[in-house]
Amino acid sequence: MAKDSPQLSDVLRCPQPPVDITTIDTGATPQAPGDKEKTLKEFEPMAEELSQLQETLFARGRSNPEAARRILVILQGLDTAGKGGVVRHVFGLVDPQGIHHHSFKAPTDEELKHDFLWRVRKALPEPGMIGVFDRSHYEDVLVARVDNLVEEDVWKERYDLINEFELGLAADGYKIIKCFLHISSDTQKERLQARLDNPAKYWKYDPSDLDARSKWPDYTDAYNDVLNKCNPDVAPWYIIPSDHKWYRNWAVGRILLETMRSMKLTWPAPDVDVEKEKERLNNAS
Repeated sequence: MAKDSPQLSDVLRCPQPPVDITTIDTGATPQAPGDKEKTLKEFEPMAEELSQLQETLFARGRSNPEAARRILVILQGLDTAGKGGVVRHVFGLVDPQGIHHHSFKAPTDEELKHDFLWRVRKALPEPGMIGVFDRSHYEDVLVARVDNLVEEDVWKERYDLINEFELGLAADGYKIIKCFLHISSDTQKERLQARLDNPAKYWKYDPSDLDARSKWPDYTDAYNDVLNKCNPDVAPWYIIPSDHKWYRNWAVGRILLETMRSMKLTWPAPDVDVEKEKERLNNAS
């Protein structure tokens, strides 16, 4: 990559309105180091730097929780887009004790007694942690909208509530990374077929995936509205072309790396007299 090339986070940053995801190439591989083989080779050096940055973030969280930063990564996408794959291949590169992964399913009876952000607040990462939401509060303006789970005036109010919520998180020191894993209808069909053709993947197949697939235009409209209405600079969306799994994983990892670099993380200062402790150690029996 040329030294004067823009960062990948700038290239894949969701543009300002109007956004129409049908015009964005799901098979593109912008700034990839090369083909699949060459790109996968980049994971080793990326993993080394990510691991060190994540340890620095974690150390600061343990040293001074009140002033520590946090990262919240939101993964959204239609079925088979690869949310689980990103969790395994990207966040598996760092120490698991510094990762808080939460997958949002259909709300429980208890969760339905509260406002839609209640369960999200409970799952937020602690200081020094990287939180990963596999699906998120955006389900409440996606699935809830497409499946008519609430009245239209209810889900329409939620865009502003989400923006206020994320603005508050940013003010509290969260770095927010929102990734829309963008796949084509043909790619989804291929991946669903692969689940039906391979006994080792039967467990991944859910008949409801076909029900959701039949609503593809409705989900397209819903995602367009999310990207147009909830895309502030403090909580940006990145549109990740995801027809190629190897590119999807590399791109999310690269954006995470660029984000963590921008945080200028440093190791916490010692809370002991280091030289005195060295002397004590040398004098110990």
